Amino acid sequence: MSNCIVVVQFDLPRRSQADAIGGGVASAPTYRDLAGAGLIRKDYLNGDAGTGGVYLWKSRADAEAWFTEERVVQLAERFGITPRLTWYDTHVTVDNLLGETRVDGVAQGDEEAAE
Repeated sequence: MSNCIVVVQFDLPRRSQADAIGGGVASAPTYRDLAGAGLIRKDYLNGDAGTGGVYLWKSRADAEAWFTEERVVQLAERFGITPRLTWYDTHVTVDNLLGETRVDGVAQGDEEAAE
């Protein structure tokens, strides 16, 4: 089963670095608590094209369980604009922090990853 990446984008102006960090740190506990629900990682976005997050989930089903219509409404109310969600299946992940390549979430040896 492949992992799933969801890119959530809000068409909002770039925030200051301090505001971006403050917002991320304030909401981080919510996402840390989702480890048992399949969230592997979340990266917060802040740039000229807007703000948002990149979520890596164990499966599309896990992502869909979190990003319900109700959740999108909550996000729209919080940020004052409806987010744009883009969904991707990801079969191969190169993780330089762990020094591994994963295929469908399973770590591969160097020989397996090269095949």
